Amino acid sequence: MRIGELANTTGTTPKTLRFYEDVGLLTPAGRTAAGYRTFTADAVDRLNFIRRGRSAGLTLAQIREVLELRDAGATPCRHVKDLLDARLTDLDRQIAELQALRETVAHLHEDASTADPDACRPQDICRYL
Repeated sequence: MRIGELANTTGTTPKTLRFYEDVGLLTPAGRTAAGYRTFTADAVDRLNFIRRGRSAGLTLAQIREVLELRDAGATPCRHVKDLLDARLTDLDRQIAELQALRETVAHLHEDASTADPDACRPQDICRYL
């Protein structure tokens, strides 16, 4: 199939497909006599995998690593599990940071809610922060 057909089938754009080709995520099967890229049905599976990887928060570089392992004939599932383990650790850290930030903002908001804004001194930018 040509690039437009692949884009329509997978819900992406030809521009994205060209980018994926440039960064090594997708390889066209060849070109027509007129120079159009052609893709096999395997490209649909590959793009669906890329979408699932992105949905899980993996980077394109990480997804490319997985695809390179597969293309070399290896089963990349152990590598994917390691990536998901690292992603979970990162998410837990981000959640903890966001919870701490929320507590800080809630405290500042509470102080601001009980303060009189007219009591702010002109030399202060804002006493709420």
